[in-house]
Amino acid sequence: MRIDKFLWCIRFYKTRAIATEECKKNRVLSEDIPLKPSREVIVGSIYTVRKNQINYRIQVIQLPAGRVGAKCVSLYIKDLTEPEQIEIMKTRMQAQNYYRQKGLGRPTKKDRRNLEDYIPDWDDDE
Repeated sequence: MRIDKFLWCIRFYKTRAIATEECKKNRVLSEDIPLKPSREVIVGSIYTVRKNQINYRIQVIQLPAGRVGAKCVSLYIKDLTEPEQIEIMKTRMQAQNYYRQKGLGRPTKKDRRNLEDYIPDWDDDE
C-alpha cells in the first residue's frame, strides 16, 4: 500500500489528495528521509509525520484494506509521539480557547429576539 493512501486510510488526513501533497512537501519522513507519495508502507516501520507544526511518530502494526473508522485506527498504528509534542499541541488548543470561548460570537436568531425584547425601541418617541 502507498504511504499517501495509508495515511488517508488511518484518518491522518481528510483526503488522499492532501496526504499526497504533504508527502510532496517533505512532511512525511522515514528515518529522516522524505518519502514520495508512492512509497510502499512496510509493517513494523516507523514514520514521522509533521502536521500542524507537531511531529507525530507512528509505527505500522498492520495494513488496512480500506479507510477505517476512527475507533479502529489503533488496530493499525501505534502512536510513538514524544510527550513534548503532545504538550505543545495541548498548549496551542488552550491558547485558542482563551481568545474565543465556544458560543461567544455572532448572536443566534433567538438571542437577537431576546435582545430586541429587552432593549427599548428609541424610534417610538416621535
